[in-house]
Amino acid sequence: MTLPRSATISEPVFTPENEEEAAALVAACAAASRPLAIRGGGTKAAVGRPVNAEATLSTQAFTGITLYEPAELVIAARAGTPLAEIERTLADRGQMLPFEPADARVLLGSQGEATVGGLAATNLSGPRRIMAGACRDAMIGVRFVNGRGEVVKSGGRVMKNVTGLDLVKLAAGSWGTLGLLTEVTFKVQPKAERSATLVIDGLDDTRGIDALNAALGSPFEITGAAHLPAGLAGERARTILRIEGFSPSVDYRVGELRHLLAAYGPAERIVDAAEARRLWQDVRDARFLAEPREHAVWRLSTMPTAGPRIVAAVAGLGDVRFFYDWGGGLVWLSVPAEGDCGAATIREALAPHGGHATLWRAPADVRAAVQPFQPLAEPLMRVSEGVKRAVDPAGIFEPGRMYAGI
Repeated sequence: MTLPRSATISEPVFTPENEEEAAALVAACAAASRPLAIRGGGTKAAVGRPVNAEATLSTQAFTGITLYEPAELVIAARAGTPLAEIERTLADRGQMLPFEPADARVLLGSQGEATVGGLAATNLSGPRRIMAGACRDAMIGVRFVNGRGEVVKSGGRVMKNVTGLDLVKLAAGSWGTLGLLTEVTFKVQPKAERSATLVIDGLDDTRGIDALNAALGSPFEITGAAHLPAGLAGERARTILRIEGFSPSVDYRVGELRHLLAAYGPAERIVDAAEARRLWQDVRDARFLAEPREHAVWRLSTMPTAGPRIVAAVAGLGDVRFFYDWGGGLVWLSVPAEGDCGAATIREALAPHGGHATLWRAPADVRAAVQPFQPLAEPLMRVSEGVKRAVDPAGIFEPGRMYAGI
C-alpha cells in the first residue's frame, strides 16, 4: 500500500496529518481491501462487535476549533478535538451543547479523551435529550472521507430543509462504519441562568414513571426526568426532575410542579447545586451501574411506561440492577455476564413494547457471538447494506462493528 510521505505511521496505527492524507490512506486501503478501525480518543472502543481490522486510522492529529460564532450559536471542530475543549470554549461564553453529552469512561472502564468525532459517530445524548433533542438534532454539518477516499461535505452553518440523502443525520450514530469524520458542526444554546432539581422519595418504579410522565406532560419544560430505585442514590427510591431557565421562571415552575405532583408525595428541592449537578452527571454517565465491573450492561430505549414491565420480565436473570432516564424511555440494565448476557430474555421482554436494546458493556467473546445492537428487520437490513455499499463499496470501515457482514 502506498502511503503519503508525511503520514505518521506506527503499525498498525495510521495518523494522517490532514484530510488529504486521510483520503489517500483510505483510497489505498480500499484498493487493497484492507479493513480499518477508526479511533478518536478510544473511550467507546469496546462497544459493539469486535472489529477484525488490519490497521487503525486515528483522528489524533485532526484537532482544533475551525469555526465559532457565539452570536450565531454555531461551533465547528475537527474530529479529533477533545470534547472537553469544546465544552470549555462554550462555557467561557455562557453556552453549551444542548444534548448533554455523556462520558462513557467510568461505565466502560476506558481511558483517553472523548472527541468530537466520537461523539458524533455514536450519537450519545444525556438527560436533556427529552427537551433539547439528540446529538444528531444539533449536528448541522459534517466533513468526512468515504470508502472511495473522497472528501465529502454535507450541511453547513445553518439548519435548513434539504432534498436527497441527509448525510449529517446518516453519519450520526453510524459508529464509524460509513466513513472517517474529519469535522463536525453543531448548533449550541445558551446555558441556563439557574437549575433546580425536585425529588420525590419512596415511589415504586411504576408510580415513579407515572410521576415523571405527569411532569413531562405539563407545560413546565422539564430538562431531566429520571427514576432511581432504592439503593442506587440513597436508601430509598428517588424520582428526580430538573427545571432550568431564568430564575423567576424556575421558581414559578417549581411551585407549579409541586402542586401538580402532590398526589405522588411531597416533592423536595435539592438546594445544594453541586449535589444536584453530581446526581445528574451520574445519571448521564450511568455511573450507578459501573460496579460490579464484571456485570454486562444494556441500554434499552422503549415506551416510557413499559420500562417497569420489562425489568420485571428479566428479573430471573439474577442480580439485575437498573434505573430509568428520559421519563422512563431509557432503561439502563446491569446483569450477570453469563451465557448470552441476557440477550434473548431482554429482547423477548422488549419485543411487545417496541424499541431497541444495545449491549453496552460485555466481554469481547460475548459481543462477537451476540448482536450487541438491536437486530434489524429484513427490509431495514437491506437498506443498511445498500447504504454501506454506496458509501463504502469495499467495506473497509469498521467491518461488522454494528452488524455482521456490513
